[in-house]
Amino acid sequence: MDVTPYLTFNGSCAAAFKFYERTLRGKISFVQTFGDSPAKDQVPPDWRDKVVHVRLEVGNKALMGSDAPGPHYQTPQGMSVSVNVPTFTEARRIFEALADDGSVTMPFAQTFWSPGFGMLVDRFGTPWMIGCEQAA
Repeated sequence: MDVTPYLTFNGSCAAAFKFYERTLRGKISFVQTFGDSPAKDQVPPDWRDKVVHVRLEVGNKALMGSDAPGPHYQTPQGMSVSVNVPTFTEARRIFEALADDGSVTMPFAQTFWSPGFGMLVDRFGTPWMIGCEQAA
């Protein structure tokens, strides 16, 4: 079994996933727009270039998402995408990149469980928790 976060956006999925690809140093392995799918006649013409499905590979994990037209979109709440990396430097880099034009909800700092941990909502509205592993 594999549990994979699936993010929805109100028209900004392509930009968000290009940003996540750079920030997380991953690779988009699949992307399809509404216009290139069987659902093309079920969305307005201005939504045909929006993403019906995207998959971002990061190491052996994936992050997936899509745009949700009109009333189908809901702002994320009650969840965060958690990213844990081996080093403080990499965790801080990811945190700072995601926080750019976003909203920090917990500054990146040492905690009792991690030498570096922080929480934020990025410019696309996605909540994140970024941390690094405890030093041995």
